[in-house]
Amino acid sequence: QVQLVESGGGLVQAGGSLRLSCAASGRTFSSYAMGWFRQAPGKDREFVAAISRSGGSTSYADSVKGRFTISRDNAKNTVYLQMNSLKPEDTAVYYCAAGAAPSTSAQYAKPTLYNYWGQGTQVTVSS
Repeated sequence: QVQLVESGGGLVQAGGSLRLSCAASGRTFSSYAMGWFRQAPGKDREFVAAISRSGGSTSYADSVKGRFTISRDNAKNTVYLQMNSLKPEDTAVYYCAAGAAPSTSAQYAKPTLYNYWGQGTQVTVSS
């Protein structure tokens, strides 16, 4: 069992930056691939970024590539999402998730890969 708690959301102007954190409970954090998803009002939950168990491999949605960076610190049981050059369309509730290692990198984007989800943190980008 893994419990995930996100933090770091807030209100920021367009062009600004935020860093989200997701703290995981338990001793097996390093055995999970980690992902970030987001959901805007009236829209489906969408993939943002993911990172492998070791941190050596990452995957990003095209909409955030070059602006967002996912990283993890297995010693601290924490995964991060550094978000730069934020746009109003990045406004959403951001969720972190933990799951088994995928067999292909394409699986990172599938919510079904992930068994555990946090409660979400709101990010609002004003224009």
